[in-house]
Amino acid sequence: MSLFITFEGIEGCGKTTQARLLYEYLTKTKRLVVLTEEPGGTEIGIKLRKLLLDKDQQNIHPLTELFLYNAVRVQHVMEKLKPLIREGYIVICDRFMDSTFAYQGYGRGIDMDIIKRLDEIARQGLKPDITFLLDIEPEVGLRRHSSIKELDRLERESLEFHRAVRTGYLEIAAQEAERFRIIKAEKPIEEIHALILKEVEKQISKVEGQRSDAEE
Repeated sequence: MSLFITFEGIEGCGKTTQARLLYEYLTKTKRLVVLTEEPGGTEIGIKLRKLLLDKDQQNIHPLTELFLYNAVRVQHVMEKLKPLIREGYIVICDRFMDSTFAYQGYGRGIDMDIIKRLDEIARQGLKPDITFLLDIEPEVGLRRHSSIKELDRLERESLEFHRAVRTGYLEIAAQEAERFRIIKAEKPIEEIHALILKEVEKQISKVEGQRSDAEE
C-alpha cells in the first residue's frame, strides 16, 4: 500500500520532529515506510541543500534559488520518490512542492505562473495524498529555532518574509482543503503526534478500502 505524506510549515513549527515521530510509529507497525526531506533526499539533493542553506550565500538571486529547489525536486522525484511509491512504500517527506510556492512565491514574490510551470515539470505528476501544515506565529517559530541551532540562510530572513511565507501556506491550504490538515503547532508535541496519527490511520484505511473495492 503506497501513500505519500508531506509536512509543511515555517521555521520552528516542529514539522521535522513530527515527521520523524510518524516514521518511527509506522516502522513499529511493520509497514514499508521511508522518511526523506527537501531540499535533499538524494546525493545530488544533499549537495544542493548545503548551497541553498549556506548562511554565507547571500547573493543567490531569487530565480536561481527557484531553479535550484526544482533541480533538487526533479532528482528526488525520479530517483527516489516515484520508485518507492511504485514499490508500495509509505513515503514521508519533510517539505515538498508547497514550500516552493510559499517561500519563493509568497516570500520572494516570484511570478506564480513561473513557479507553476516549473513545478509541473519537477513533480512529474506526483502529488501528496495528505499534507500536514503545522501553523505557528513566525515570532514564536523563529525564537524556537534560534534557541536550538545556528540559523541558516532562509532562517535569517526578515520577520516580514516569514510572515509572508506563513500567509502563503494558509492560502495554499485553503485552496486545497481536502489535501491539507492544519494543526496549531503551539500544542504539546505528544498532542500533535496523536492528531497526526489519527489522520494518517484514517487515510490508510481509505486507501486500503479503495484497493479492496478495486480487487472485487
